[in-house]
Amino acid sequence: MPVVVYLLAFYVYPLYRNVDLSLRNYTVRSFVQGDAPFTGFANYAKVFADATFAPALWHTIVFTVVSLAFQFTIGLALAVFFSRNFRLSATLRALFLVPWLLPLIVSSSTWSWMLNSESGVVNAVLAAVGIDPVNWLTSPDWSLWSVTIANIWIGIPFNLVVLYSGLQAIPTHIYEAAALDGATGWQRFWRVTFPLLRPVSAITLLLGLVYTLKVFDIIWIMTKGGPSDASTTLATWSYRLGFGNMLPSFGPGAAVGNLLIVIALVFGLVYIRTQRRQGAA
Repeated sequence: MPVVVYLLAFYVYPLYRNVDLSLRNYTVRSFVQGDAPFTGFANYAKVFADATFAPALWHTIVFTVVSLAFQFTIGLALAVFFSRNFRLSATLRALFLVPWLLPLIVSSSTWSWMLNSESGVVNAVLAAVGIDPVNWLTSPDWSLWSVTIANIWIGIPFNLVVLYSGLQAIPTHIYEAAALDGATGWQRFWRVTFPLLRPVSAITLLLGLVYTLKVFDIIWIMTKGGPSDASTTLATWSYRLGFGNMLPSFGPGAAVGNLLIVIALVFGLVYIRTQRRQGAA
């Protein structure tokens, strides 16, 4: 019963309210009084017809795919590296968790300072080697990549922890048998480690996908989705529609948020279907 109450209060009801917001024409007055007229899918049609939708969707795809690819690849490489026992292994592994433990506002503010065009340490290093400074946060060509780099840095520790735990669950005698058969280090990784790590990799990528789709703090603190919407994603656009204007558009903002939920739900169902097929096999 406590679990049911918790789910109803913090998941079902907020989701219902968000769907209701997207199907009605809410203003500030009607939001308070609760008499907003029902408009059906008009808010969704308004979102799809908006000039910001296509760029925001593309930025979301790029931000998510690039973040997941690098977070997973680097996290897996570090997990394999730390799976070997050597001195200071535990200490270094703990240090790699720092980006994950820091509050997002601290990490985002730090990256904003590092990538500042005039006083940032990154441009200072570039100037020291004779490279012209880059407008990381104020250039339409670089702002999306800047927030993506920051998000990759923040997400690597999560992949490291989960994949490292998965590696520890692989029996050592399998590696010993592969070595006796003459398998090289790469062959042991590709034919033993990677296949046996597939279930852990799948849930890691799924959780990373859900988290990355809803990333808001990093982008908003570093660029606010700018300049000229160059780093606007569906998450930041939803916030800006609902809360970032003097006259908020609650309905369209909720509609964009529901699109993110549907995308995450689709990938979740694909994951469940894949796991069932593997279990049946």
